[in-house]
Amino acid sequence: MKILLFAFALISVISFGQDKEQKDTKSQAILDKLSTKMKGYKSFYIEFSANIKNASTGTNESETGKGWVKDKKYYASYGDNTIISNGIKTWTIVKEEKSVYVTDANDDDEESMNPKKLMTIWETGFKNKYEKEETLGGETVHVIYLYPKNAAKVNYHTIILYISKSTNELKKAILKSKDATVMTYSLSKFTGNETIDDSKFVFDQKKYPGYKVIKD
Repeated sequence: MKILLFAFALISVISFGQDKEQKDTKSQAILDKLSTKMKGYKSFYIEFSANIKNASTGTNESETGKGWVKDKKYYASYGDNTIISNGIKTWTIVKEEKSVYVTDANDDDEESMNPKKLMTIWETGFKNKYEKEETLGGETVHVIYLYPKNAAKVNYHTIILYISKSTNELKKAILKSKDATVMTYSLSKFTGNETIDDSKFVFDQKKYPGYKVIKD
């Protein structure tokens, strides 16, 4: 569950706004281009890995995940946990608890693990700074730092984005928490305008026998 909870933290920054004078011109141009590209997709599919490390607590956990997005609907799996949303209701399925939590879907919910938010995290709530170019997995990437505008309201101090120079796609994100925890999110696959049947975003209780359904 820690991977899932830290993934929540990674996207719980969507409601604070951003001042134009706090934007770095070079980094903002890259991020704007990436946002435009993402908004051009009617649907997409991603695969990623996530790692959490904290030297002081001895934490070193890794998990893999997948996400399907179509308009406001999404399906995301992270290890043994799954979140399904049809744009009206959201079902969070926690295997270790054998529980399903049902809530109203809300794009502005700070604890919503919408993969689309994960792919547009940079859009609001941050100052940004262009750091450098470097090589990642054999390709040149832009390294951009994000700093939360309202730092007192979040439990981290920095997010580092790695964006492909050639394809202008997000390749990696690193979240540095105030308690010295570091979460690394690495994107291994991205497919835009994926054909996804709407049935993907419908919760089927028959697939989860014995699970307790808890409604908000």
